[in-house]
Amino acid sequence: MALITGKKCGDEEMGPLGLETEVAEARTTFDSGKTKGFEWRKSQLQALLRLLQEKEEDMLKVLKEDLGKHRVEAYRDEVGALTKSVDNALLNLKKWMAPEKVSLPLVAVPTVAEIVPEPLGVVLVISSWNFPIGLSLEPMIGAIAAGNAAVLKPSELAPATSEFLAAEVPKYLDCEAIKVIQGGPQVAEQLLDLKWDKIFFTGSAQVGRIVMTAAAKHLTPVTLELGGKCPAIFDSLKSSRDQRMAVGRVAGAKWGSCLGQACIGIDYLLVTDEYAPTLIELLKGVIKEFFSNSEHLARIVNKHHFQRLCNLLQDESVAASVVHGGSVNAEELFIEPTILLNPPLDKEIMTEEIFGPLLPIITLKKIEDSIEFLRARPKPLVIYAFTHDEKFKQRIVDDTSSGCVMFNDTLIQYLCDTIPFGGVGQSGFGQYHGKFSFDNFSNRKPVGRRNFLIEFSFRYPPWNEKKLQLLRHIYRFDYIGFVLCFLGLKR
Repeated sequence: MALITGKKCGDEEMGPLGLETEVAEARTTFDSGKTKGFEWRKSQLQALLRLLQEKEEDMLKVLKEDLGKHRVEAYRDEVGALTKSVDNALLNLKKWMAPEKVSLPLVAVPTVAEIVPEPLGVVLVISSWNFPIGLSLEPMIGAIAAGNAAVLKPSELAPATSEFLAAEVPKYLDCEAIKVIQGGPQVAEQLLDLKWDKIFFTGSAQVGRIVMTAAAKHLTPVTLELGGKCPAIFDSLKSSRDQRMAVGRVAGAKWGSCLGQACIGIDYLLVTDEYAPTLIELLKGVIKEFFSNSEHLARIVNKHHFQRLCNLLQDESVAASVVHGGSVNAEELFIEPTILLNPPLDKEIMTEEIFGPLLPIITLKKIEDSIEFLRARPKPLVIYAFTHDEKFKQRIVDDTSSGCVMFNDTLIQYLCDTIPFGGVGQSGFGQYHGKFSFDNFSNRKPVGRRNFLIEFSFRYPPWNEKKLQLLRHIYRFDYIGFVLCFLGLKR
């Protein structure tokens, strides 16, 4: 039995308890109906908002400790983004919970129907280390808003953040319904052995397969937020102003968000042979402008991932493609922003997600060739494209598949609550953010109501040809033909 430590309500020490005991308490709380009402959901979201406000400095501190994030970056990407999401959920909660009226065919009169969102039950959220507060609490907002009990397993690779969440969340939220359980892979495996009503996982495709395999045992629905190699297509923009702005957005998406350790960060660039030299010089200038002070860059999360990235560069053919940067600091777990021009496509740097500050630039004869390049590879979480060509934009939308397409900007799609966030294929499945988070953790239950005023006996045996004709008219929504047939005026 796995053991956990942490705090219960207030400052009372939890002590060692089995995972089953904690999950059973959450299940009992959900079964009591406590979490289903509007007031409980609202109170928990308000408590989460207080946590974000009152413990902001503590959050910024642990994010600096775990990942070296500057306080402004940490607020922009995690604390501030979460505050926005909670505010949005509180503003719309009552509307989200309300039954949705639906129209029915005329033949169904006097039947009425609605879709009632109901909570799934007890859900498990397993979060990632690169945005260890944001990716822990963002799905929890949806789980709570939908009326579920929830267990959060933060990443052990961000230990200071994990300790913070385990210590502080029970002080603010209902500790009978909302649990934080710390631990490594063994604890995660033991959690996955238990029965859940939904599992929400953010991480690698390798671990995602393990999650799906475990979920299959109980037929548990799963949301996987995985990532992959997100490309950016860079067309030859004519305006120098547009070029500088676009390159700044590329640099921000590649190096300005957790030093490239982001599932929605740019993995590589596609550009024409002719335009590549110009783009490289522009990138060098922006790197100097944005990141000359290393304090404004995060660091690699740990020695394992640092060495993984160094290994990518140690391949001779890859090292030969470096045109900027490449220096490393093992003591600080830091790799400077690095640009590579046409590394071999069969090397790991171009077959696996980089998840770091290395930016390959792949050149093509024509920018339109980028579409076939992408179609030959797994579907990414997002495709970025910088272009003014409207026909080319439409081709990207029509002829490629990805979790999202973003033209002429980067990352902002993650912050917009009115559009869903999620992958497709190997980049994951299931969507969240805003109302989509609420729906992710809800069962949209159809409810129909009918009285006994009217009965259509032709839907029952004994069968005859007239009943068959009546059914034909009904299924074609041919109500005039139905009435004439019913009255015997039409065969």
